[in-house]
Amino acid sequence: MIDLAKIRTQLGQINIEGKQISYYILIGIIAGLGSASFHYLCQLGSYIFMGLMVGYTPPTPVGEQHLFTVVDVPFKRWMFFFTPAIGGLLSGWLVYTFAPEAEGHGTDAAIDAYHNKGGFIRGRIPIIKTIASALTITSGGSGGREGPIAQIGAGFGSFLATKLRLSDRDRRIMLAAGIGAGVGSIFRAPFAGALFASEVLYKDPEFESEVIIPAGISSVVAYCVFCLIFGWGSLFESPDFTFDNPLELGPYLILALVLVVSGILYIKSFYGVKDIAGTIKIPNHIKPAIGGLLTGTIGFFLPQTLSFGYGFAQMALYNHLPTLFLIALAFGKIATTSLSIGSGGSGGVFGPSIVIGGALGGSVGRIFHILMPGVVTHPGAFVVVGMAGFFAAVSNTPISTIMFVSEMTNSYHLLLPSLLVCSVTYLLSRKWTIYIKQVPSRIDSNAHRGDFFVDILEAIKVKELLPQVRKVELIPEDMTFNSFKKFFSSSQQPYFPVVDKYRKLTGIFSINDVRGVLFDQEIGSLIVMKDIARSDIIFTTPSEDLNAVLKKFTFRNIQMLPVVKDEDHALILGMLDRREVIQYYNQRVQDIKSRNLKIELESDSEISQLKNISIGDYIREDVKTIPDNATIKELKDYFYESKIRIFPIVDGSDRLTGILSFSDFEKIPSIEDKENLTANDIATHEVITLLENDSLFMAIKKINEHDFFLLPVVSKHDPKKLVGVISRRDIMSIYGNIAMKKGLFGAT
Repeated sequence: MIDLAKIRTQLGQINIEGKQISYYILIGIIAGLGSASFHYLCQLGSYIFMGLMVGYTPPTPVGEQHLFTVVDVPFKRWMFFFTPAIGGLLSGWLVYTFAPEAEGHGTDAAIDAYHNKGGFIRGRIPIIKTIASALTITSGGSGGREGPIAQIGAGFGSFLATKLRLSDRDRRIMLAAGIGAGVGSIFRAPFAGALFASEVLYKDPEFESEVIIPAGISSVVAYCVFCLIFGWGSLFESPDFTFDNPLELGPYLILALVLVVSGILYIKSFYGVKDIAGTIKIPNHIKPAIGGLLTGTIGFFLPQTLSFGYGFAQMALYNHLPTLFLIALAFGKIATTSLSIGSGGSGGVFGPSIVIGGALGGSVGRIFHILMPGVVTHPGAFVVVGMAGFFAAVSNTPISTIMFVSEMTNSYHLLLPSLLVCSVTYLLSRKWTIYIKQVPSRIDSNAHRGDFFVDILEAIKVKELLPQVRKVELIPEDMTFNSFKKFFSSSQQPYFPVVDKYRKLTGIFSINDVRGVLFDQEIGSLIVMKDIARSDIIFTTPSEDLNAVLKKFTFRNIQMLPVVKDEDHALILGMLDRREVIQYYNQRVQDIKSRNLKIELESDSEISQLKNISIGDYIREDVKTIPDNATIKELKDYFYESKIRIFPIVDGSDRLTGILSFSDFEKIPSIEDKENLTANDIATHEVITLLENDSLFMAIKKINEHDFFLLPVVSKHDPKKLVGVISRRDIMSIYGNIAMKKGLFGAT
């Protein structure tokens, strides 16, 4: 018999997947057209700035030809002092006037949008980035294409998902597909573009698996669109290099060490210039012009370090450049890229990395060819491996970089030495990265934090926390309220399970449920605890997972849950505290990270992401305080009329002098001895406090260590100036709210 329901379900799934594929194809088309437009703008800009104004026409790689006729203009070397500055000025004005987030190399902005902004990029960013990057690079600034083109593709993917009202997850995937499409098309490396989009998001050797297929579809389409306009083939042409001598691995290892040192220098130089630019007190619009002026100064002596420089990488592949020139080109390119982009100019960092790595590889290859001609027979092979190894060192993307260089040079016979060099450079330089918005791994990404939260919680059962379950005093349901008050005066329990004569759980109540009648002498003998307790008990069992437990805590905003036996829900084992659940989860996350070696040395002491949340925005400033000279009668009124169990004690100048809890009040002597006592006499004067800029983690730590219900918060400038309070319930509510907003409990 035909199952129509199953067929309808399958057809519906096919329809959904068909729509998704059409989205990725559309992203590929737009990214391909964006790549073509950007390439045309770069050609036009180079023709105007380099050709007409300077009279300088740099060489191009074999896969690219000049779109405009090379004009016979006298070479004016002195113009290099001005053209990069002019480009920087125009770029700076455009970026800082209309879209400040478009400054820099661009890929970081897309990575940050993926991890922290739900994949959202403002619609104007790709347009501004395209024009600003073309101005920066073609006027002589040193930069690459992947940053602007990544933002073009990512921006359209984000825009399309937003217009279609898709989920944040879909928007992130479409953003990443746009990155892969843009980069894969502009560098004529579609497979590498898809891998790059999924690998560049993380510092660790990890891929975003849900991105690879969508990015692959978009990248192939974009590549075809671009090549239909500008012709097919790889960006570079290289001789048919082969690897057939294991002894050659020795020089390749030396090359890896050279690339690591140079890569760290590149990163330090790039962000050093960026930091200096950030401290200079001049308008941001001017800073790229200053960077351009300094870049032009280097270009006056070494013009080959300006603009793209791909033609010189092509010449190095054919071993047409001398060793000293290659070394000067590499380090000059590091300087000009740092000054051009680090000062606030717009452009990518992948392109310069290819030139730098190729030049370093060529110089090392030429040196070993002189020293070991029988082993290193083709110095140009070191250019290919150097390109891959250098970018792997600075970007933490070893796998996609190998494929990038292989596709760009149409050379697949050097995969073995490329894999060795990229692996070594990655391992030795993984502490540094040119993409500072990368996160260590999926577990550290806000895009996946909710997934891991639920996954981990569902894997933990309450039985694992049984040692943390608190044994509590059970209240007989026939106990009178007067008897309970005597019991309560010596108890620290916040919750009280009520049982029948067979010690079976029948109800539960908290201190808040009885606060209003604690001082009522008339009804104390008339009420039994069964009348006060709630019979609709929310409980948990040893076999239940912690995800379900946290939902129960959040549902009624309670601090503790009774744990009952699986086989009999009336037999109570104890009370489970909400903070114990969260602490156990945090510890489990740390164990997972440690086991997978995903914690950097500087973050080993961090227990949870709570260290990044300040309590400053969550302090209750409308705090009720008690004057230190308040009488016992006045204290009774305070506790009777308020639901607060703890009060800060202040002097006549409203400065914190102590803390007074309900249990302190209950433990003072009999009524006759109370008459002459004041709040100052019975308050605790050694007060544990928080500073207003302390983290949420610090608040939890102090409350847990001392088992407090509430902590005063004081000014960071004056430890006696009370600015508010924060309670255990506040802290757990904050954590719960943050978790809910991020979908940690499966909320939509």
